[in-house]
Amino acid sequence: MSDGVQRPAVTTGHVPHPHASTETDPHTTMNWITHPETAADLDRIREVNLAAFPTSHEADLVEALRADREAWIPGLSWVAQEPGGAVAGYALLTRCHVDGAPALTLGPCAVRPEHQRRGAGSAAVRAALDAAREQGESLVLVLGHAEYYPRFGFTPASGHGIRPPFDVEDKYMMALVLDPARPVPSGTIRYPAAFGV
Repeated sequence: MSDGVQRPAVTTGHVPHPHASTETDPHTTMNWITHPETAADLDRIREVNLAAFPTSHEADLVEALRADREAWIPGLSWVAQEPGGAVAGYALLTRCHVDGAPALTLGPCAVRPEHQRRGAGSAAVRAALDAAREQGESLVLVLGHAEYYPRFGFTPASGHGIRPPFDVEDKYMMALVLDPARPVPSGTIRYPAAFGV
């Protein structure tokens, strides 16, 4: 989602299967095919990020995170594409920590401009979150639009005593508890080194 907000966004061996998602807006109905990234998607993921943002920062960040063995979690980088078509949307979850407890950060997320507001981004985000649940993850953090991310269940992270290592308006730093049966850590978020914070 090229919204202008910079997002800072334990392998079980589970490999989620591709699935279809129907996301709609008032103008169009689109079926999106989502799947975890494959080697064949790498150039297309970079292209989506380059198209969605004004600089190469997010595209470069994805590549730096992919190279970080502590941050990268196989099966949590997802694409959305039209049936038989090109990659239109992308969502990435990587390892972060909240005062030493493992969590995930969502981002970068990107949608090609010609596919924005058609559900490609939502389909990729939902697929990534579902995969994280299936892998046994319990907490996802995102720095992003307060009007967009609540549709996935995100609420202000401050409600859980979670804060970023930088100043940001409270409503933009959000958390999603994937497993309410597990305790939610509180404290300061430690992002992967590639985020530079």
